[in-house]
Amino acid sequence: MYEEIINEIRANLGENPDLNREYLSSQIEKYADHPYNKEIIKEISRMMWDCLSEDEKNEFIEISDRENPIMDILNDISYDIESGEYDNALEKLSKFMESFPGMFEDDKVSEYHFFTNPLEEILFNTYIGAEKTLRYIPDNKPLLDLYYIYGFLLLEAKQYEEAEIYLKKAIKINPVSSRIILELCEIYKVHTYTYNKYYMYATDALKYAYYPQDIARCYRTLGYYYIEEDQLETAFALFRYSMTFELSPMAYAEINYIKSKNPEVDLTLEESIDILKDKNIQIGVNPFILTTLDELIEEYEENKLFNQELYFLNLKFDITKDEESFEKIKNVKNILG
Repeated sequence: MYEEIINEIRANLGENPDLNREYLSSQIEKYADHPYNKEIIKEISRMMWDCLSEDEKNEFIEISDRENPIMDILNDISYDIESGEYDNALEKLSKFMESFPGMFEDDKVSEYHFFTNPLEEILFNTYIGAEKTLRYIPDNKPLLDLYYIYGFLLLEAKQYEEAEIYLKKAIKINPVSSRIILELCEIYKVHTYTYNKYYMYATDALKYAYYPQDIARCYRTLGYYYIEEDQLETAFALFRYSMTFELSPMAYAEINYIKSKNPEVDLTLEESIDILKDKNIQIGVNPFILTTLDELIEEYEENKLFNQELYFLNLKFDITKDEESFEKIKNVKNILG
């Protein structure tokens, strides 16, 4: 039914943009009470955008950039967050959210996502996939950041149920964001009856992580789970292995805690890796991510898109520290001057 209506509207469009706009406006009124009215009006709005001239589109974009309440509030609270004034930031953001109407919400035919880079989109398509038509949230509407930061601030204020709501909104926009998934883990660490969700989300975060700091945090998160399960040797192995990606004081603290509980627990890196393998815990970055990075690097190199190639070379080198990536980074920088 929806497709038939949209196809009929498209078929009635002509060459005159002014007449097309008048016709499309009439169709908005016609289908105002239709069961799919929200979806139909969204698609008509996209058709109306196509009727605009380039000058009209640019003018609209300029106005949209100037009047950007999401960007304004995020800029307003950035200093508070950097200064550790989380209460001030939360107060400002809570007031904003009271009147925020929401935008880019999924409907019966479309789902809205935002990905930081092509790697994340490939991860999404490979492991999750869109159930409806995939629509992209524009870069200048940082809805993902809004929900993530609000969820983080609510979590810091120990408002766990509200924090879970907004972090899940963020996850819905980008289901492969390890950092957001790990924030959800923090909720399930202190606000749950069992640790099942905690472990499940930590494992997902590890599967999608491609920054060394995120990978290390995934292992620390899993380490806490195994402490709670009283499997101290596995926990020690996780904290020990996490330090190959980030030398975190938190990992040292947890290792010392484990030793205080059982002084006999002391593992080398090799022994730690063996234990993780026995537990079927992913070792290092997901191999699919490394393969995808190589494919993206090769694609951008062939198309002489050197800035994009450099971006993914740096991502790969941060994970692997391999000599080949290091040499390629130097070569690309020379090309870019």
